[in-house]
Amino acid sequence: MNPIEIEVKFHLEDVPSTRDRILRLGAEPKGRFFEKNIRYEDAQETLFRNKSLLRLRQDQKATLTFKSEPPQQDRDFKVHQELEVTVDHFETTDRILQALGFHRAQTYEKWRETFSFGGTVCCIDMLPFGAFLEIEGDRDAIRDVARGIGLPWESRILSNYLALFDGLKRACNLPFSDITFDNFKTVHLDEDQIRQLIADRMHQHRG
Repeated sequence: MNPIEIEVKFHLEDVPSTRDRILRLGAEPKGRFFEKNIRYEDAQETLFRNKSLLRLRQDQKATLTFKSEPPQQDRDFKVHQELEVTVDHFETTDRILQALGFHRAQTYEKWRETFSFGGTVCCIDMLPFGAFLEIEGDRDAIRDVARGIGLPWESRILSNYLALFDGLKRACNLPFSDITFDNFKTVHLDEDQIRQLIADRMHQHRG
């Protein structure tokens, strides 16, 4: 498996039409699943300071992932090194990580529907604060798929969901750090807030 992952995201305001366009391209649906993710950190926040991520995910299986910065930065795509392994038991893996000195730093949830198309994987992600499309593959294929779906390339997002939430938390003075559907039950966000958040993140990456 290639340890370099290349992707971009797009904010979606009309999920059904985007899904229809993905299917019209000939993409193969792979199912829709609920995800629970736990981000781990050590006492010195070494992972955060090194721009790395240690994550345990539960959907139809349990997966342990480590992400780190790539050898070279890319201004057009979100690129990182990724090491990933399927584990047999979510709770036991969580206990092992905590026994090794890591703690649960953040929990985040989403519904993800996955589509396979040629050399790309398209994921429609429903998070508590909005809907997004993630396209993963090689650079040319990602551009081709985005163009085929009708998404303006200049509207792509290079931040991860945790960074988007961090901006939203500061802008809206949210009192929690876990991105769960329960936490957002009493939070009322409008599309203008989300658009501004996306615009701010895009400006930071292109500035």
